[in-house]
Amino acid sequence: MATLAAEEVPALQRYMETLFGAGRVALKLRGPSAPDSAEVLVAGEFIGVVYKNTEEGETSYDLTISILEEDL
Repeated sequence: MATLAAEEVPALQRYMETLFGAGRVALKLRGPSAPDSAEVLVAGEFIGVVYKNTEEGETSYDLTISILEEDL
């Protein structure tokens, strides 16, 4: 498991703002029980979790978004 450091959050947030709109995205580290991830909020609403993954010397970030059927 790779640890998502607080120093990585601003760069991830800037990238996500290009996707979801500037000033709308916030990332919140999940804490010691889940050090590899952060919650993703858009316009104050929780939309998913971003996970840090390091394999074979390469780092990637995976975004998992849950969509409730009632929201469709």
